[in-house]
Amino acid sequence: MSKAQNSILGDLSMLPKLWVLMVTAFVEMIGFALVIPLLPLYAQRFGATATTIGFLMAAFALGGMIMAPIWGRVSDFVGRKPVMLAGQAIAACAFLVFAYADSVLLLFVCRFLQGVGAGSIGSINAYVSDAVEPAERAQALGWITACTSLGVMVGPWLASQTVAYSYAAPGLIAAGASVVNLVFTAIWLREMRDPNSRPSKPQGIRRQAAVVIQHPTRTVSSLIWVYTAGMMAFMAMTGMMALYLSGRFGITETEIGHYYMGLGAASFVMRALILGPTVRRFGEVRTLRSGALCLGIGMLGMGFAPNLWLFVVAMALAPIGTAFLFPSTTSLISRHSDPDEVGQTMGLQQAFGGISRLLAPIWAGFVFDRLGMAVPFWIGGAVVLSVGLLSLRLRPGAAPKAPPPDAPVDASADASTA
Repeated sequence: MSKAQNSILGDLSMLPKLWVLMVTAFVEMIGFALVIPLLPLYAQRFGATATTIGFLMAAFALGGMIMAPIWGRVSDFVGRKPVMLAGQAIAACAFLVFAYADSVLLLFVCRFLQGVGAGSIGSINAYVSDAVEPAERAQALGWITACTSLGVMVGPWLASQTVAYSYAAPGLIAAGASVVNLVFTAIWLREMRDPNSRPSKPQGIRRQAAVVIQHPTRTVSSLIWVYTAGMMAFMAMTGMMALYLSGRFGITETEIGHYYMGLGAASFVMRALILGPTVRRFGEVRTLRSGALCLGIGMLGMGFAPNLWLFVVAMALAPIGTAFLFPSTTSLISRHSDPDEVGQTMGLQQAFGGISRLLAPIWAGFVFDRLGMAVPFWIGGAVVLSVGLLSLRLRPGAAPKAPPPDAPVDASADASTA
């Protein structure tokens, strides 16, 4: 049997553990992607400016930033499945609010609730850590995020089709998808975490966050900062892309879904077919570096593109970048985390990502209004390229070393892998 066939069979061996999670991720993202392309245009109908829309997009991040570390820590104690179910129930409520929103205020409520529910995504990543061996996690996370990318393909298309019938229809369909998802997860998802396994001496969330801020060159800290910068750039792009395409190239509500669908299609192909072989060939660290480079160059290219066709070409680099960057970063964080605190560390990663989701749409909307439509893309590209330099400190192939149970937290704790 060839090496390639062995590799494929190894990948397929993960499917029995992950197929429910993959279906769940797909359905959940359909609901999310139904709403996100329409949200800025709905807000404009209610008189919102680009700056207001930036705050509106940031409300999602605020909810996630508050809840992500809490969800993660709770999942370390009660299991991943209950936290996922709670997040899906909250998402269904958020989409119902979106369906019947008749003001910017209700859109803010919708976005905040969405963020609270999405804060549980750290538990999904922790579930993968429970179920999959370290060497296979980037591929497993790639498959799951490929399913979310497939949802991003389907969701905007459904949004553009159904909004023509009723402004409430996309929200109602998204809410229904969340309810179906909740029932499906409750019946079919098997808890992988040992119910008798509890963190012995969990490090406090605040203390862990302080280490990330004070010692950014530690391995986990560097990875979290690279993830945060990538999320900052990506959220600036997605927050302003609909307004940019509308203002610069005249793209309408019935057309905008096709561009988001294109992003989802490219992301699906990258994560389902390209990510796994790339990680096996070059390793997670080099894949991460390539992702930061592609995302940064893509955003700069979108801002400088003189016409729609070149904008689309540059836009195609964004899903390549995120496909390489985010799963590799998350996998490396799980490998270098204390085994008793994986959920909490994943939650902390999502909290820092939540800060990006909070700040990126705000500054991007302000800059869009004050300095020009292309400037948010330039800034986002520069940020991800600059912070991505931290990944140069990571040694490809370095194995994580678990600290002793009572080891103090200090700047040199994992210097050997930084």
